[in-house]
Amino acid sequence: MSKQFRPNMLVLLLILAAPLADVGAQSAKPITAHDALLRTMESLDSAVFDAYNRCDLEKFGGYFSPDIEFYHDKGGVTLGRQNLVESVKKNICGKVRRELVVGTLEVYPMEGYGAVAMGAHRFCPVGTQKCEGIAKFIHLWQNKDSVWEVTRVISYDHRAAPN
Repeated sequence: MSKQFRPNMLVLLLILAAPLADVGAQSAKPITAHDALLRTMESLDSAVFDAYNRCDLEKFGGYFSPDIEFYHDKGGVTLGRQNLVESVKKNICGKVRRELVVGTLEVYPMEGYGAVAMGAHRFCPVGTQKCEGIAKFIHLWQNKDSVWEVTRVISYDHRAAPN
């Protein structure tokens, strides 16, 4: 009888240990190229709009190509880095801050060029916790010699933020 007990006990131990082996394998999931690109875009989005929110216009402008094309559904087209920086200085600084809507950022590689990032963001009057506006965006990022720059922006669907 003791010889039968050992194989059954071994089978039982293997059955109980199998789910643990699975859990260990899942936690060691490798970082994919998409994960790395998403993290890069999250970091760049945060840096661009940190400069935007603090009105650090020199730093803000540095994230954009000199020949940036910025398409805004309410404000029209802004061409060129200097014009974009002047527009932010005139219309944004000290008035509005931008917040990325958590969970909306989508990122896709653009082979041989860089990446496209899109999502939603809120606009909040400076000095308040309330965000009054929301919109969607598309940013086309070029990676040239390991330097990322925004070359095209489409900012659209501006509307009142839901309460």
